[in-house]
Amino acid sequence: MLFGLDGVEIGLIIVFLCLFGGILSGFPVAFAIGGAGIISFGIIAALDSGGILIHQAIDTGSEAYNALRASGVRGDAISVFRYPDLPRIAQPVFERGWEVALDRNVSFIVNRINERVLAGASIETLLAVLMFVMMGITLERSKIANDLLTTMARVFGPLPGGLAVSVVVVGAFLAASTGIVGATVVTMGLLSLPTMLRAGYSPQIATGVIAAAGTLGQIIPPSIVIVLLGTLAGDLYSVAQENRALSVGCSDALTYLGEPAVVSVGTLFQAALLPGILLALLYALYAFGYALMNPSKAPAVQMAPGNTGDVITRSESFTWFLGVPVALIAGVMLLSSLGVVGSQNLIVDSFTDQGQNASLRTNVGPECQAAMIELHGQEAWDIALAETAAIDAAGGIEQSVRLSPEEITALIAEKEADAAPIGSGVATIFVILGLVLAVARGVKPSATAAPLLIGALGIVLGLLVDIALIAPSTSAGATVLMLAIPLALALYGCAHGAARMARNEIIRVVFPPLVLIVAVLGSILGGITNPTPAAGLGAGGAIMLAAYRKLRDQDRSPKIIILATLAVVVAILMGINFDLRINQDGVSFESWVAFFVAYAAYLYAAFGLLFGCWVLYTGGVLTPIVRETAKVTSMVFTILIGSQLLNLVVISFGGEHYIQEFLKSFDNEFKVFLIVMLVLFVLGFVLDFLEIIYIVIPIVGPVIYGGTFDPKWVTIMIAVNLQTSFLTPPFGFALFYLRGVAPKEVTTGHIYRGVFPFVLIQVVGLAILWFFPSIVTIVPALMPN
Repeated sequence: MLFGLDGVEIGLIIVFLCLFGGILSGFPVAFAIGGAGIISFGIIAALDSGGILIHQAIDTGSEAYNALRASGVRGDAISVFRYPDLPRIAQPVFERGWEVALDRNVSFIVNRINERVLAGASIETLLAVLMFVMMGITLERSKIANDLLTTMARVFGPLPGGLAVSVVVVGAFLAASTGIVGATVVTMGLLSLPTMLRAGYSPQIATGVIAAAGTLGQIIPPSIVIVLLGTLAGDLYSVAQENRALSVGCSDALTYLGEPAVVSVGTLFQAALLPGILLALLYALYAFGYALMNPSKAPAVQMAPGNTGDVITRSESFTWFLGVPVALIAGVMLLSSLGVVGSQNLIVDSFTDQGQNASLRTNVGPECQAAMIELHGQEAWDIALAETAAIDAAGGIEQSVRLSPEEITALIAEKEADAAPIGSGVATIFVILGLVLAVARGVKPSATAAPLLIGALGIVLGLLVDIALIAPSTSAGATVLMLAIPLALALYGCAHGAARMARNEIIRVVFPPLVLIVAVLGSILGGITNPTPAAGLGAGGAIMLAAYRKLRDQDRSPKIIILATLAVVVAILMGINFDLRINQDGVSFESWVAFFVAYAAYLYAAFGLLFGCWVLYTGGVLTPIVRETAKVTSMVFTILIGSQLLNLVVISFGGEHYIQEFLKSFDNEFKVFLIVMLVLFVLGFVLDFLEIIYIVIPIVGPVIYGGTFDPKWVTIMIAVNLQTSFLTPPFGFALFYLRGVAPKEVTTGHIYRGVFPFVLIQVVGLAILWFFPSIVTIVPALMPN
């Protein structure tokens, strides 16, 4: 053996040396990965042909091996790491020759590109990357960060370390709206770093907090890292659990686990929400604590006041910004618990529900049964046996049958009798309008309250109309007509309230992107849609927002953009409240009216989007947005293709199997996952997150996703670990971005020393998630999928 190493080990060293060399050469990373695969394959093939690379494999024909198998040990559990004393045989790393391996690699790379890049099941999810990138770049070009940083600095500046805290807040806000680390770090570096240095902040804390806050886009949804990880995690978890089920004698993962082995990107977005907030909170607490201990290095700063409207007393702030909103929301929740507010839906199924299966499949073999009892517990198995016996005694699972018209009528009457007096949709709309009125009153308490009182009167009148006149069986058209006057009064008050809030700088800056964030994330986290349509909504909304900002900068009327936004709202309301299926028999007149209203709103919204594109194009904004989106997306997909080639090279000489055997040799899966996390952390010093996702994760994924860990927790732990790769010297991308825009007096040493505490905070965050995994799993458990 060369240098006393196994041939496969030398092959792995060659692959990673070629990869590191290609990256350090300055050649574009997207092409360096594929080139490293080709060069390393050529070197390994040459050494193998010369008889230099020898793999010491277990002799499967030896008596010791056969005796081990006869004792009940599975063949896939036997490896050189677990049983080092077994007889070995020397064989080349390419068992059938490098020519056969090359032929297999060429055919496999074509299939993999087709399955994972061009037309596979994951391509729809990968399209979200394109639109999230476009959303982020568009918002960055619309100068939203400029306004946010200025506004948050005025809010937090007077506090110790206030400027640093404001950078963290803006970083979290931009993470939820853009998710583009490079754009966030560069923007905040250009805007905040000179201000912080002039205010007396030390270069270390200033650069550290900017670099760390910029990386929050890697974990706070919508995160490109989670989209890319999610497409891999879903496949890896499904295949790994199928193999796990087969290894214990079960037919499939559904039988063994009692649930489908599925994890989606939308679920991962839900799981990442609290960890992202946790990291942002840890960053802010560190900045505040650093300022308290080192007041001269992070002093409080009194920024020039902005246009915030009237001077507001503490009692007025408490009443209108906290008291009334909390009372409104708590009141609705209380009424919901009392059954006053709730669903008025009268839709019933035409078929009866099919009978429930047992919680676990019990018609399995002895080996599978023992494994299922070990996994789920004897009590769960006994319950499943009792459920199965009850089903058999009842003659089998009850089948779904069509209901008669009389039965359907009876079910509708029953639902109408049990319906709440106030519909949940009406209550939600009026609560939102009430919140607008309350905030408007708090923004300008000295102004006349008459318009706001008219709006509040409309809300009360609308609720009374819903209770007294609107029944669950009332048609949508009649409901709209009866609520027209109350809604008109409420909207009149809200229009005056919106005009007042528009004069407040904080609301004017924060509200538009906040609405976009709620629309995008709300649709994903609430299970309304998957990430790809939500990303399309975000990209379109970002274009409209950027066009609105451009028109205001040019002193032109943004009326078309505002009306187009309202048209989107109208189209959504029409779709929610009316049956727009006009291709069926017996379509009512009001459904035809609603269809044409929704269609007109759709056309105007499309016109508004095209108008927004035209405004950005003529303003010289759209062209660089499209160019940057194409560059970033092309880089991601080119790295994906190159990494597939590199992975196939590693697989062809047995490298992937060798690494997996090493990891499987440990009996404790916590130890295995800890080793993987440490390796990812170390690789983060020299590799970008994209290389780690597409090169390393497919190799270790079958092992870490094939155990008992929750796949959501595993994926989020990896995502937080990968976020650290942006901060770790010497190749942390956030450090390069910041170094490129930092003033000359800020040295690379300042930046490295500044990010070191935040790297430790990342480790602390990982430790918190390790010991408290419910931080990751609680949101997916509470939200629908």
